[in-house]
Amino acid sequence: MTLFNEAVVLQESSLQGDLAVPAQARGLVLFAHGSGSSRLSERNRWVARALQRQGLATLLFDLLTPDEAQDRRKVFNIALLGQRVQEALRWARQRADISGLPVCLFGASTGAAAALVAAADRPQDIAAVVSRGGRPDLAQEHLPRVQAPTLLIVGGDDVDVLELNQRALRQLRCTKRLEVVPGATHLFEEPGALESVAALAADWFLKHLRAPARS
Repeated sequence: MTLFNEAVVLQESSLQGDLAVPAQARGLVLFAHGSGSSRLSERNRWVARALQRQGLATLLFDLLTPDEAQDRRKVFNIALLGQRVQEALRWARQRADISGLPVCLFGASTGAAAALVAAADRPQDIAAVVSRGGRPDLAQEHLPRVQAPTLLIVGGDDVDVLELNQRALRQLRCTKRLEVVPGATHLFEEPGALESVAALAADWFLKHLRAPARS
């Protein structure tokens, strides 16, 4: 697989990111990591590589600067994190090589809430959303405004988070689905669990790709 990789910096906040673009990319997936993690999350990078093999470009980026990441108030400031996802989206729309690609969002844990906030605020720009072990409840007031098709993936043994996702599913008014990976816990560390996540995410994104609207 021919793959273009580049370390990038988002101009507005100096956040660092890693962009990977396969030849003839069909779409771009922005990754929003969870609390205590970063663009270097090995689980997200594993999923990103799987998506790249399906012809999807990926951008993994830090939601906070190193100093901000030490402030627990900012780590759980979903409004701020949602703004950072939108910053990454604006950055991608300014890159000539990827600006025409439909954009999807993949969020994990608190990053899923940030992705849903961004999807609610910029409905014309987001083709689809996938949440892995997410906390959509942290974006509760935004859920009814999400228009992008949204897939919630939760481990079957992640009981508390599963209940939160079931509640969030009822609040979403878009095309939506909840997928439970049997025997998986919150981090999907069990054999085959992350493979299931990647397969579900790829199928969802490829099914719902569409060109972004132009204002």
